[in-house]
Amino acid sequence: MKNKKFYVTTPIYYVNDKPHIGHAYTTILADVLARYHQMAQEEVFFLTGLDEHGQKVQQAAQKREMSYQAHCDDLAPRFIQLWEKLGIRYDDFIRTTQERHIKTVQHILQKVYEAGDIYQDEYEGWYSVAEERFITETEKDSGQFRDVKILKERNWFFKMSEYQDKLVDYIYEHPEFIQPEHRRNEILGFLKQPLGDLCISRPKSRMDWGIELPFDKEYVTYVWFDALINYITAPGYLDDPKKFKKWWPADVHLIGKDILTTHCVYWSTMLLSLKLPLPKTIFAHGWWLVGETKMSKSLGNVINPLDLIDQYGVEPVRYYLMREMVLGQDAQFTLESFIKRFNSDLANDFGNLLNRVSGLVGKYFDGCIPDQSHLMQADLDIRKQAMALEEKVRDYVNHFHINEAIEEILELVRATNKYVEHQAPWKVAKESLNSAGRILYTAMEALRISAVLLSPVMPQKTHIVLDVLGAVGSTPKWGELKINTKLKTHEALFPRLEVKSNEKGT
Repeated sequence: MKNKKFYVTTPIYYVNDKPHIGHAYTTILADVLARYHQMAQEEVFFLTGLDEHGQKVQQAAQKREMSYQAHCDDLAPRFIQLWEKLGIRYDDFIRTTQERHIKTVQHILQKVYEAGDIYQDEYEGWYSVAEERFITETEKDSGQFRDVKILKERNWFFKMSEYQDKLVDYIYEHPEFIQPEHRRNEILGFLKQPLGDLCISRPKSRMDWGIELPFDKEYVTYVWFDALINYITAPGYLDDPKKFKKWWPADVHLIGKDILTTHCVYWSTMLLSLKLPLPKTIFAHGWWLVGETKMSKSLGNVINPLDLIDQYGVEPVRYYLMREMVLGQDAQFTLESFIKRFNSDLANDFGNLLNRVSGLVGKYFDGCIPDQSHLMQADLDIRKQAMALEEKVRDYVNHFHINEAIEEILELVRATNKYVEHQAPWKVAKESLNSAGRILYTAMEALRISAVLLSPVMPQKTHIVLDVLGAVGSTPKWGELKINTKLKTHEALFPRLEVKSNEKGT
C-alpha cells in the first residue's frame, strides 16, 4: 500500500526582519503538524526559508555599505539558528537567492510570457514603498500603508484578470481550499470586484536587487512573483519531475492573515496560468496580540522568542504557542498567561503525574513496573479513554485544531491524576500489592500514551518521560509498557514558576 504524503510550508520570511514570536509560531505549527503526520506513518516534506530580494533589502545593504548578497548571508543565520534552538525539524530551507530558485523563476517567467500571459504597459498609480507594490485608491485611503507616493512607470504585467472566474469557481467547488471559512469569504468578497492585472517587474534604474526578467534585461522580477514560486522550486518543479509529482500539490500552505490575498489570488492565478494543481489548503492563522494591538516592529511591542526560551526553556514556549491560539483567530500573549498555562498544564498536571507514579513505583515495587492483572471498572474507564485518544487527536490535527488535540490529551492526564487520587494506591498497598500495582500500571500506561501523543509538541520533555518508563519508540496503543522494567531516575519535569510582581502583563 502506498504511503500517504504530507507537504507543509511556512511563508518564506523576509531576511531583513528580526525573528519574532509571529515567525516562531508559524514555524513551530508547521513542525508540530509535520511530526503528527510522521507519527501517522505518512511521508512528510516540510519547507521553510527566506525571501531575500526587493527594495528594502537593497536599501538596507546600501546603508550598511555591503553587497546585497553579503547582507543576506549575514542575516540568514538568525533564522536558521533560531529554528535549531526551537527544535524545528525542516526538510528543506530555501533562500530566494539560491541558483535553483533563480533558474526556476526565470523558467516560469519565460513560460508564462510565451503563453501570452505577460505583456508590457505604462502604469501610473499609488505605490507603497513598504509593501513594494502598487495599491488601489481604497487601500491608500485606508491609512494602513506607509510611505506612499504616485509613481508612473512602464512595466511588465501578468494577466491575473484572465483567471478570475476560474479561481472563483475553484473556491466554490473546493471549500477546503481556503481556511478558515471567514478567510474564504473574505477572498470571495475581494473577487467580486474586477481583478486587475499584476505588475510583475521593477525597472533596474529604480531597483536592481532581484531576479532579472529572461525576456527583458532592463527589469527585475517583482518580489512577490519571485517569492511565491519557492513552493514549487523546492520539490523540484524544474529539475526533478519525479520528486515534484510526488509532493505537489502542497497539502497546506500555513500563512498569516496579512498575506492572504498574495497567496489565494496572486499565487493561485500563477498556478492556473502554469496549468498546475492548486495547493489543497491555504490556512491563514491569526496574529499574536499584546493587549488589543498586533505585534509590530514600528510599535516596539514585538516579543522575541529567544528571550522566552532563554528564561523558560524551549518546550514550554512550544506548548504555550500551540495550546493558546485557536487556529484562524487572534491570540493575546501575556507573560502572566504563559506562566499560568505552564503551572496548570505542565507542572500541576503532566509533570505531577510522572512524579507521582514514579515515586509510588519506587516506594512499593522497587522501581519496577508492576503487573496489570484483574482490571477493575475504574481502571477500565481510564483505559477506554486512553485507547480512544489516538483517533481523536488525529482527527483534530487533520482539521487544524491543534489546541483542541492538546486539550484532549490533557483531559486524559487530569483524569489519570484524579484516578490515582481516588484509588489511593498508597493505601491499597497495605492490603494488596497486586491491586496497588494494577492501579499504578494503569496510570503509567495512560501517562505513556499521553507522552507519545504530546511528543510532536514537546519532543524533548516527552522523550524524558518515555525514557523513564523504558518506552522510547512506543506507539499510542494500550499495553506496550513492559512489566518489571526498572524505571529511570529523573528530575522534576516542569518545576513550578513563581510570578514576580514585575513580571505580570507583558
